Amino acid sequence: MMTTAHVDTFARDHLPPKEQWPEFVYSLPELRYGETLNCATELLDRAVERGWSERTAVLSPEGLRWTYAELLTQANRIAQVLRDDMALVPGNRVLLRGPNTPMMAACWFAVIKAGGIAVATMPLLRAKELTDIARKAQVTHALCDARLADELGIARAACPTLTRVVLFATTADDGVEARAARKPAAFADVRTAADDTAMIAFTSGTTGTPKGTMHFHRDVLAACDCWPRSVLRATPDDVFTGSPPLAFTFGLGGLLLFPLRAGAATLLVERPSPDMLLPAIAAHRATVLFTAPTSYRAMAAQVGAFDLSSLRKCVSAGEALPAATRKLWKDATGIEIIDGIGATEMLHIFISHDEAHAKPGATGTPVPGYTACVMDDDGQPLPPGRVGRLAVKGPTGCRYLADDRQLQYVRDGWNYTGDAYLVDDDGDFVYLARTDDMIVSAGYNIGGPEVESALLAHPAVAECGVVGAPDDERGQVVAAFVVLKPGHVGDAGMVDALQRFVKQQIAPYKYPRAVAFLPALPRTETGKLQRFRLREMAKQRVAGSAAP
Repeated sequence: MMTTAHVDTFARDHLPPKEQWPEFVYSLPELRYGETLNCATELLDRAVERGWSERTAVLSPEGLRWTYAELLTQANRIAQVLRDDMALVPGNRVLLRGPNTPMMAACWFAVIKAGGIAVATMPLLRAKELTDIARKAQVTHALCDARLADELGIARAACPTLTRVVLFATTADDGVEARAARKPAAFADVRTAADDTAMIAFTSGTTGTPKGTMHFHRDVLAACDCWPRSVLRATPDDVFTGSPPLAFTFGLGGLLLFPLRAGAATLLVERPSPDMLLPAIAAHRATVLFTAPTSYRAMAAQVGAFDLSSLRKCVSAGEALPAATRKLWKDATGIEIIDGIGATEMLHIFISHDEAHAKPGATGTPVPGYTACVMDDDGQPLPPGRVGRLAVKGPTGCRYLADDRQLQYVRDGWNYTGDAYLVDDDGDFVYLARTDDMIVSAGYNIGGPEVESALLAHPAVAECGVVGAPDDERGQVVAAFVVLKPGHVGDAGMVDALQRFVKQQIAPYKYPRAVAFLPALPRTETGKLQRFRLREMAKQRVAGSAAP
């Protein structure tokens, strides 16, 4: 590590001990960055220096459109608001709260330019969740969309370090916009070290308790220079859009960092439900779409009502992509989904395939710059066909903020993502389940996502989630929670029909012995299924009714 530019050294002081870090590998020439690096400078100022000033950088369905030069100017002015009006010093943590808008993007870059650490939060978080994040990261400042200020105001009372809050998306004289308008257009970015923390990203809470993951300035650029360069291969003429929030690293990369690294534009949709996203794609001729499998499935039935001929690349991540969903989208649009697995701990995607190498059920191969293998419980590599724990290393990796779970995620230099995988005979990595979601029933190992994929192929099933339910005889049984499409009834006849259908699709021992019908599945704001909630429900509602 070189000397930090951070005056407030909280982040560096709360990194895990160096011996608990994963091994970082910089095998590609483009990953060899200098010791001094500000990722906002590289993504914005360098873009203008390359001659992209008049290219569209960000736009919204409401008609706002900023060029690269305008986005840079706005970020520079907000950086001065942070430094001059809010007394930010390099290393302070800044909570960002807002939907996907150009202003939210400008605020993110402003924090980085000023040497702050961005702590972006999901718009739907409530005061308790905001309090947990602010206290964990010892947040000192906040930039918040005025429409979301109430919950932050409640949280602030329990956050003694959070002393400065300014609102945006407001015409108030003390709001970010008015303050920024009074600042000069130029700003000298803080010359941060490449290994200064740029952002603390909190995991989405699928296991119940979010963890703060610390990523350096060089990590942000490394995420831009691996998967997007080798797999996505975007061009400056592309228009990106999608549903994941900018507070989710899938969204931050796919909807802000990656398009700007390529000189492309990004269409930021505040409420990216299928009803809003599809017309936005059609109206603005978007070419690259990022969203979760659940959204692809929901949109597939509606694509015929919109002109999506501009779309050329569709990316899925965040959770496993069922083969049935892949087929449904391709049948509807003709586009093969690019699947990938990433993690907040790794910042973005590290195993993936492009359109030409897509294979139903397989995630793909390690992204150039990363190495992956499947390990047994003793940390030894397994041969093809054997199920084990996915382990990854590359230019990004896990550094939890003051969290003992670092010792679980990193072992022997490898990042253990918590996923159960196997490598098939073609060398493709095939996802089975989260390691804590593998269902062991009467000695058989069953991956919940495989059963989900079979259920989703049934014409009556809109969504489903599969977990293990306790069973005295078998240890566990497969329990399915199903959301039916309109017009179908969740009765005993439907249970029998679904069980028989699954037995015809996959090995009969994998069929769900317990089936419950729900109006909706529990999901995080990023769309990830909260299996821990299904497991709780299975204990209470399903285990006692499992069929023999």
